[in-house]
Amino acid sequence: MSGILLNTPVDITVPEWLKKCLSWSSSDPAQGSDERRHTDAILIGRAFQFAYQLHQGQYRKSGEPYICHPVAVAGLLRDLGGSPAMIAAGFLHDVVEDTEITIEQIEEHFGPEVRQLVEGVTKLSKLNFKSKTESQAENFRRMFVAMAQDIRVIVVKLADRLHNMRTLQFMSEESRRSNAQETRDIFAPLANRLGIWHFKWELEDLAFKYLEPDAFRQIQKYVSEKRAAREEKLAKTTELLRLGLQQAGIHYLDISGRPKHLYSIYQKMQRQQKEFHEIYDLAALRIIVESNEECYRALAVVHDAFRPIPGRFKDYIGLPKANRYQSLHTGVIGLTGRPLEVQIRTQEMHHIAEYGIAAHWKYKETGTSNIVHLTAQDDKFTWLRQLLEWQNDLKDAQEYMDSIKDNLFEDDVYIFTPKGDLISLSPTSTTIDFAYRIHTEVGNHCAGARVNGRMVPLSTRLQNGDIVEILTQKSCHPSLDWLNFARTSAAKHRIKQWYKRSRREENIARGRELLEKELGKIGFDSLLKSEPMQNVAERCNYHSVEDLLAALGYGEVTLNLVLNRWREIVKSEQPAALEVLQMLPPASRSLKDAPPITSSSNSPIVGVEGLVYHLSGCCTPIPGEPITGVVTRGRGISIHRQGCHNLDHAECERLVPVSWNQTVENISRPQTYPVNVQIEALDRVGVFKDILSRLSDQSINVRHASVKTAFGQPALIDLGIDIRDRYQLEQIFIQIKKMSDILNIHRVGQIDE
Repeated sequence: MSGILLNTPVDITVPEWLKKCLSWSSSDPAQGSDERRHTDAILIGRAFQFAYQLHQGQYRKSGEPYICHPVAVAGLLRDLGGSPAMIAAGFLHDVVEDTEITIEQIEEHFGPEVRQLVEGVTKLSKLNFKSKTESQAENFRRMFVAMAQDIRVIVVKLADRLHNMRTLQFMSEESRRSNAQETRDIFAPLANRLGIWHFKWELEDLAFKYLEPDAFRQIQKYVSEKRAAREEKLAKTTELLRLGLQQAGIHYLDISGRPKHLYSIYQKMQRQQKEFHEIYDLAALRIIVESNEECYRALAVVHDAFRPIPGRFKDYIGLPKANRYQSLHTGVIGLTGRPLEVQIRTQEMHHIAEYGIAAHWKYKETGTSNIVHLTAQDDKFTWLRQLLEWQNDLKDAQEYMDSIKDNLFEDDVYIFTPKGDLISLSPTSTTIDFAYRIHTEVGNHCAGARVNGRMVPLSTRLQNGDIVEILTQKSCHPSLDWLNFARTSAAKHRIKQWYKRSRREENIARGRELLEKELGKIGFDSLLKSEPMQNVAERCNYHSVEDLLAALGYGEVTLNLVLNRWREIVKSEQPAALEVLQMLPPASRSLKDAPPITSSSNSPIVGVEGLVYHLSGCCTPIPGEPITGVVTRGRGISIHRQGCHNLDHAECERLVPVSWNQTVENISRPQTYPVNVQIEALDRVGVFKDILSRLSDQSINVRHASVKTAFGQPALIDLGIDIRDRYQLEQIFIQIKKMSDILNIHRVGQIDE
């Protein structure tokens, strides 16, 4: 397999660039730059031969040989200016997943650089971005780690996705829509963030084709019908500008029209609520000159020839986009009285605009190739560094997904510090977001803000070009009210972090109380100090048991998750876990050694047939939760949740193993059970109504409610609700926690009515 393929395969069409490469690889090496070209050709030729032989007999859904796909991916990477290692990875990106070749064999044949790229793309191929929030967030974390290790990995993946989208018509309807949605949601925004406009627009248009086929065909038809007239108008405008630039002595490299891609037209129609005939700027004129100074001189020529439209000028040369895009954009009234967009840039700016980060990989004749890795000095990767920094801080999946949306899927606004430093923020950001973007301590001690020299509220929304000064005082600290107008997930997270730290002892006590109710008081202190509980903390991504209790008390982690991790430790039958388990009261051992009890009665409780029983009001058990019966004096059997603190005082001989009946029949309507919950929320108008609305949507009856408020403090809302089972309770907890104003929600004992 390590030899060079001398003969062109007969079953596929080999592109000319690859034929040339194969001919170079089979010739004798020369000196100087030719020697380098020969070495590169050998690597590319061997990678092609390796992939060609391994994919023999494999076919795509279209019926063509599978090798056509790696060849197309390698070609896209070559067009981007990718290094020989990237092109080789394009040929080999599917061999580990689709053949019996291992990643170690890739390194043996092609070296560690190619192995790293192939391994990174293989791992990305296994990520599923269509799953529920928790799994989706974890997959995003893995993807960004892979990008940080070598940004070229995601570029190879984008080339792979682009060719797959080009051949999507051969997939099933379900697969087409699924892949198109993932492309629009994930890969097109990534291409935009990396500045690879050449990939971004085609990915968006292809996704548009399969997600809104009717709208796609309609816009495609409109654009096609008006093409001739549009090109004629652009030709006249171009000639007028040529004369103007020549008279001004400006040497231009190119003046050409660029039609806007279909999805951008569709987005504008949706955003502005207009029909196609109401969208005038369907094309843009692009002027390419030699220097920055000539860009501004050319702008004067454009404004002299056509009337500029107020508010339609953007200077992306002085204020580049986050993906390093630079250009002057101006909107003018064209020859026909319709708006026209003109873009002015240098050749270097144009290359970066087309290829983004890939522009730095353009192979040079000097024999050097710039391989770009993420470093602290790479300002073009600020958004990626922030996501990596927040990976450990943002444990909540939804909060992490919000931070991704802030940094990946939205354009930035650019704000200046008083010293002239440029800070990028997500749209709608306020002065408090700016304060936390500067530094956490600046935000925590923020006392006020000046925007363009004027004192403004901390809720003031910032605009492009604002000069912002943050005033600080050591005595100042965050207010929960800030969460009402903070817009970036980073600022919200740091405000909540300060709030949690300031009440750490209270949160630890609350977390201890919650866990103690489930596991019992007897032996609880020993349990907290045990190795198994430390393992539980680590499995929940906390360094210590104390950190876990604080998070539990604050609501950052759920009691159900902690108990599940504890059960996993016990089920693994680790000696230390079993030893600790023996110290706990019988009610905390889940009665796993009790003999199974079966019943065919319609009683909700198995094990109390023919006996008087009642559900205890101290812990209000509901179906789906482990329960224990206690024989009382004169009141029959009292049913408690396992871990209820009242079980600690019960005599062992009075404990009765019981369980919920999973086969209850002939019940005319689902039975409900009373549950009391307490919600800690920001004190704003309408928050109680929003909570009740979510309960109503789930058809949950509210038996009683009370709200306690105090100035500067969160509102405490106590609710008594009727629940069918544990699953329904967990679902409503999830729904309420999604509300941005909710700080905590937990279950409590009986509330006096």
